[in-house]
Amino acid sequence: MFESTLTTIKVVVTMRVNRSAFISRFLCLTISNMPSQLPPDKKRSSPTNPSSTRRSPFERSLLDEVQFVKGVGAGYAVILDKLGIRTVYDLLRYSPRAYEDRTRLKSIRELVPGEPATVLAHIVDVENSATSRKRMIITRVVLKDDSGGHISMIFFQQPSLEKRFQVLKARGVRLFAYGTPKINMFDGFELENPAYEELDEERDLLSSNRIVPVYGLTDGIVQQRLRQIMDNALNFFLSSVDENLPDQIVAGNKLMDRRDAYRNIHFPADFASLNLARRRLVFEEFFLQQIVLARRRVNRGIDRQGKVFIVDRDRLQGDLKQILPFSLTQGQQVAISDIAEDLASGKVMNRMVQGDVGSGKTIVALAAILMAVENGYQTALMAPTEILAEQHSLSLSRLLSPLGIHVGLLKGSSRQKARVSVLEGLAGGELQVVVGTHALIQDTVQFCNLGLVIVDEQHRFGVLQRQALHKKGVSPHILVMTATPIPRTLTMTLYGDLDTSLIKELPPGRKPIKTHWKRGAEVQAVYRSAASLIEQGRQVYIVCSLVEESEKLEAKAATQLAEHIQTEVFPNHRVGLLHGQLSSDLKTEVMKQFAAGVIDILVSTTVIEVGIDVANATVMIIEDADRFGLAQLHQLRGRVGRGEHSSYCILLGDPKSEE
Repeated sequence: MFESTLTTIKVVVTMRVNRSAFISRFLCLTISNMPSQLPPDKKRSSPTNPSSTRRSPFERSLLDEVQFVKGVGAGYAVILDKLGIRTVYDLLRYSPRAYEDRTRLKSIRELVPGEPATVLAHIVDVENSATSRKRMIITRVVLKDDSGGHISMIFFQQPSLEKRFQVLKARGVRLFAYGTPKINMFDGFELENPAYEELDEERDLLSSNRIVPVYGLTDGIVQQRLRQIMDNALNFFLSSVDENLPDQIVAGNKLMDRRDAYRNIHFPADFASLNLARRRLVFEEFFLQQIVLARRRVNRGIDRQGKVFIVDRDRLQGDLKQILPFSLTQGQQVAISDIAEDLASGKVMNRMVQGDVGSGKTIVALAAILMAVENGYQTALMAPTEILAEQHSLSLSRLLSPLGIHVGLLKGSSRQKARVSVLEGLAGGELQVVVGTHALIQDTVQFCNLGLVIVDEQHRFGVLQRQALHKKGVSPHILVMTATPIPRTLTMTLYGDLDTSLIKELPPGRKPIKTHWKRGAEVQAVYRSAASLIEQGRQVYIVCSLVEESEKLEAKAATQLAEHIQTEVFPNHRVGLLHGQLSSDLKTEVMKQFAAGVIDILVSTTVIEVGIDVANATVMIIEDADRFGLAQLHQLRGRVGRGEHSSYCILLGDPKSEE
C-alpha cells in the first residue's frame, strides 16, 4: 500500500503541472463511469422498501439494491445494511479485513500442533456428549484421511450439528477442515470450532483449499454466507464494472484491470494477485479523490471570487525590516510570495503553511496580516489553546504596535470588560487584528470587514469550527498553519482543499535539537546533566507522563511530580507547575515567571505542547515518552531549540520495542 501511495503522489504531481488541461481531458473518463464513490443515502431505497421493483434480468447496474443479488433477499438485505452495504457497488467495495491461507493441504499424520492447516477426510464417527451437570453439549466429529490418521472436530453448544454430520457420514462425503490442531492426550489431534466445507468436484469452493477472505460481520450472517453472496455478485455483476481510469494511467503505472482487481480482492488466485488488486484499488481511490479535488479547485477559481488585495511588495519589505531584528529565510520569503499572489488573484486564498516547530510560520502570518491591514481589512487568528493565543497576542502586539496596528485578545476566560472592549472594536472597525481561541466563533462576535482568517495548528480544529470562523466575513481569505508532519497534514490537505507552502529551513542561528532516548533507570543521570545546564543559566521543561482524558488526573499527576522534583531532585532550584486545571490568570503568571527566568524548571502536562516560546529553555525531559504519539513528541520537542544555545530533548521510557 505504501508503494501505491508513493505512485499516486507522483501522478498527482504530474496532474498539477497543468490542472485545467488535465481536467478537461480526463474528467469524463474518471467521473462519468464512477457510480459515485459513496452513493448518497437519499438516492438509495431502503432494503425493505416494498415499492422497490426488480430490474429485468437482462439489466444490470452496480447501483441495484443488494437484495437483488442471489442469496440475499429482503431478510439479508436488512442485515447487510448494518454493514453499510445497500447496493451492489457497496457490496463489491466491502473488502475483506483479513485473509487465511488454506492452500496448505496436509495429511493428518503430517500435522504439527499449533500450525494452521487444512485436511481432507471423511467422517467415521459423530456423537454428542454432555459435560458434568449438563452445562455444555459437546459435538465430536471424528475424521479419517487416506493416510490413516484420525482427528476430531470439536463444537460447543451446537447439538443440532450431530444430525447434519450423521447425514454427511451416511452419504460418504469428504470434508475440508481448517483450523489449528492441538493434542488431546486421550484422543490425539483436535480442531476446536474449525471451518469446514464439503468437497464438491463440480463447483469452486469458497472456504477451502484456497486463499480465503475473512470479512467483518454483524449479527445474523456468517462468513460462508457472505462469501457465497459475494461470489454470486461477482459472477452476475462483474461485467457491469467498467474501467474508470485512462488507458495511459493504467498502463503507465502497471495497474491491474479493474474487473480483475475486484475478483482478486475478494477471491485472490494467489498472494501476488491479491497485492496487485489492493494496489489497483488503493491507487484508484486516491486518484479519483484527487480528480474531485482538482475539479473543486477549478470550480473554486471560477465561482469563488475573493477580495483583491493590492500588495505593495516594497512597502511590505520595508515594514518587515522595520519591525523584525533579523532577515527572513528563503522558505519564509517564498511562502510570503505565495500568499501575496493568492491575495492579489481575485480568488479566495485557501493556503496552508507547513513548517517544523521554530521555522518562523508566525512571521509569515505577520506578513499576511500587514497585507490585510494595508487594504483596510480585519484579520482573525484562531489558536487551539489560551496559552498559544496569549503568546500570539503578545508577540503580534509587540511587532505591530510600532506601525500603529492594534491587536485584541478574545478567549473563553476573558473578563467581561475586556471582552466587551474587543467586541466593540471589531464591530466598529477600530480593531484591525484579533487573536483568540474558539471564543472567536461565538455568535456575539461580529466583524466590520473581515478579510483574512488565520488558523494556527489547524489539525486541532474540526472542519465545522474553521467554517464557522470563515462565515464571520464575506469570502475572507484563509491561511492555516501547522507544524505537524505528514501523514496527518497530507490527509488534511487532501480533504481540506488547501494549497501548500512548505518552510524547510530554520532561521539563522538556530541549532538542531539533539534528541536522546534514555531508559527509566538512567533518570538520575539525566537530572544531573540538566542540573549542570541550569548552573550555566539555562532552563528546563519536565513533561508529566500521564496521558489521560481527565484533566483532573493529569493535574494531580503533574502536581505530585512537581513536588517530587522540588523536594527530592532540585531542592536548590525554583520549580514551577503548569497544567490545564489552573486558572487562566495563574497560567499567564507562571509563564511570565518562566519567560523572565524566575523559574528554573517548569513541570507541566502537555498543555505546553503548543505556544510556548522561551529562548533560554534548552532542555525538554519527557517522562515515559513511549506513552505519547509521535506527532505529540514532535510538538513537545519544539518547545526547545528556539534560541542560540544548544538544546536537548530527552525521551525517558522503557518501551517494548526499539521503535
